Amino acid sequence: MWEAIALSFGLAMDATAVSAARGLAGHHRRELVILPLVFGGFQSGLSALGWFGGDWASAHLGSWGNWIAFGLLLAIGAKMIVDAWRGDGDAEHVPGTIAVYFGLAVATSIDAVVAGLTLPLVPVAPSLSIILIGAITAACSAAGYAAGRALGGKLGPQLGYLGGLALIAIGVSMLIR
Repeated sequence: MWEAIALSFGLAMDATAVSAARGLAGHHRRELVILPLVFGGFQSGLSALGWFGGDWASAHLGSWGNWIAFGLLLAIGAKMIVDAWRGDGDAEHVPGTIAVYFGLAVATSIDAVVAGLTLPLVPVAPSLSIILIGAITAACSAAGYAAGRALGGKLGPQLGYLGGLALIAIGVSMLIR
């Protein structure tokens, strides 16, 4: 059981960091609910895809997955930096779009496909591992968003620069893994 929990926390870290970056930038409060649901759902779903898809998913995403994640995080991070530079003070009142949420979820969940391949090796039922992956990712994402929002409220809206740079750094780290 501990192996499944450790795997879940490991997979949740990218989503947690992205949620914190969104919170730092002062995006709409609705994201405290939306991001955990989307990130938890995608982590679970793509882990299940890896488990069911097996070798096919690994072979097709293995060489391009990190590049896809990098591109998505670079684009979204750059947009956050541009918004901060423009002084878009209305960011708190404007929720993200479905495309932004989908892009972030895919970018942070690509590694879950590969992790899904290992689920039969974890000493608990793969279905329980998939549930743990989604639940822990959702909880960590909510905590990350809330922490980022609290820090962003104290330090000001210019933290959008920091949030954008954090997303780009996560994307770069995916390339050098």
